[in-house]
Amino acid sequence: MKVIFELEYTLNSSPKVLFSRLSTAEGLSEWFADDVKVDGDIYTFIWDQTEQRAQLSQLKDNKNVKFKWLDSDNSDNDDDRYFEFKLNIEELTGDVALLITDFAEEDEKEDAIYLWDSQISELRHILGL
Repeated sequence: MKVIFELEYTLNSSPKVLFSRLSTAEGLSEWFADDVKVDGDIYTFIWDQTEQRAQLSQLKDNKNVKFKWLDSDNSDNDDDRYFEFKLNIEELTGDVALLITDFAEEDEKEDAIYLWDSQISELRHILGL
């Protein structure tokens, strides 16, 4: 059974610049996947010759983007078949935090967090942070 987890990363970047890296094929292919293809609201993420398809299920400009996996093999539970990026802007300081919601098998959660950490590190690099 998959468990939900949330990660938060402070990224001192303009929300608009950051959001384009989270919501467009060009932006996502810079740090999230080797390549990203979009057909309507279906995003195909490519890593090392492996493809995974997801449907863009929610998009609020400069706020959040949510993708629902289409070809996961765990068809019994739709609730754990998505990942989401949310931007949280601290009113007083203007700091921008990226909140990521994802799911992993209990015994794979640590690996999933490590993978996100390394992908966010790539995102920071691309953003010049």
